[in-house]
Amino acid sequence: MAHAMTIRRVIYENYNDPDVPFTNDQILDVMHRSLGVDKSITVNDLEDTFEKMCDTGLVRNVAQNLRTIWFKLFDVMASFDCGRCGTVYLGGQESCMCPGCGDSLQNRRT
Repeated sequence: MAHAMTIRRVIYENYNDPDVPFTNDQILDVMHRSLGVDKSITVNDLEDTFEKMCDTGLVRNVAQNLRTIWFKLFDVMASFDCGRCGTVYLGGQESCMCPGCGDSLQNRRT
């Protein structure tokens, strides 16, 4: 689950525009370079996380070849305060539930 929260942060901070596509490789590169995620983590390790983000309505798969998947956001993401997890990031079509702990989110930050 920790990777899911990190991926959401990377998308929010770097690709928070529904018109701009991004790839799973780009997300993982930012995680490795800027956030110190272990280099042994690969896109294959994150496949289920990206699939779940498609299922929740955060992103949609717009193209794919072998292991690279291109995504686009459905809506601009917003940040919320979660009492247990801290700052979390959700897309406009997602329910206001923390993706980390499942708590209801009421305090929208941006």
